[in-house]
Amino acid sequence: MRTILEEARSSWDKMVDVTVFLTNMKNDFPIYNRLYAEYFKDAQPCRTTVEINCLPTPIAIELKVIATL
Repeated sequence: MRTILEEARSSWDKMVDVTVFLTNMKNDFPIYNRLYAEYFKDAQPCRTTVEINCLPTPIAIELKVIATL
């Protein structure tokens, strides 16, 4: 994400909204929440986390980020 933000002339601290899709909320949320707190300790964008049935690739998490320029 950091690379994509920087290539778009934005930065980690300019994120205003993060939507996270997990395929297994019960098993993955505790780990995700710990890592989220670690990576977002200084930047605190609005956060939404939802469980979904599946993702189009064999991954367990997907993030959608909105950032300002």
